[in-house]
Amino acid sequence: MCSCKNNEDTAVKKTTGKINSISIVIDDQLWNGEVGDSIRNKFATPVIGLPQEEPLFNINQYPTKLLEGFMTDSRNIIVVKKEEINKFEIITDQYASPQNVFHISGRTATDILSILEKQSATIIATIKQTEIEESQKIIKKSLINPKIIENKFHINLDVPSDYKYTLHEARFLWLKKEIVSGSSSLLLYQVPIYQIINKNNMVSNIIRMRDSIGKLYIHGKEVDTDMITEEAYSPYFFKIKLAGKIAYEMKGTWELKNDFMSGPFINYVIIDDEYSRALVLEGFCYSPSKEKRDLMHELEAIIKSVSIIKR
Repeated sequence: MCSCKNNEDTAVKKTTGKINSISIVIDDQLWNGEVGDSIRNKFATPVIGLPQEEPLFNINQYPTKLLEGFMTDSRNIIVVKKEEINKFEIITDQYASPQNVFHISGRTATDILSILEKQSATIIATIKQTEIEESQKIIKKSLINPKIIENKFHINLDVPSDYKYTLHEARFLWLKKEIVSGSSSLLLYQVPIYQIINKNNMVSNIIRMRDSIGKLYIHGKEVDTDMITEEAYSPYFFKIKLAGKIAYEMKGTWELKNDFMSGPFINYVIIDDEYSRALVLEGFCYSPSKEKRDLMHELEAIIKSVSIIKR
């Protein structure tokens, strides 16, 4: 039995909590057994594309008796119970807004495990979308002047005001935010479509393209220390829709050639026939002493705010 519905009552409370967090409401007996193991394996699995392991979500467990307590302000709640009926249900804004409450119940632990196996991908996708939208709301509170990006690339893009222009070329922009432990960067550029799509191997094409950009614009302090795609590990690659168009998403690790600096990147190539171009938006960070998941999440939220201005 599976359903999805909105709560009929108007939610008055605003959700709170850190980005990429889940409250798990489950009794200790289930949490300390196979069901808890399955939840941890699915929702705290390592994020793809990061050089060190970091969990997909931070998960906090609460006994069922605390369901009506303070944790009902969480944006993402998974409620797991043993009951007489096997059920999976998503209730939007049940206690506050914006909020996803996932109800999972089963007659036995095996039934609950079966539901988790079938529905975990849906739960993860729903939470990811909610967290991107929440980050975009925060970003919109203070934005840079959009005119340079609009005029150069014919796009709308919400970039926080703490990002500053590092390099401004005819068809290339590099914006950077300095943080205590390093920096977070956003690249925007465009290339002719034929350089990307008229070849057999899209992954190799995109790696070759981003390495050529690194050679042109992004270097270390020493000679011959250009940014390149790390060769030791193949990046993750997905075909998606972005800004209403076919796009290619790549996640992996960058490094400076002949240097020690490295970090994660996320690269999006949008196939834009209207302007006869492949529009590239990339985020990467350097933060050796800080966890990188949330930095990359912010960059993903920025990039996914993109919309293309029609001619």
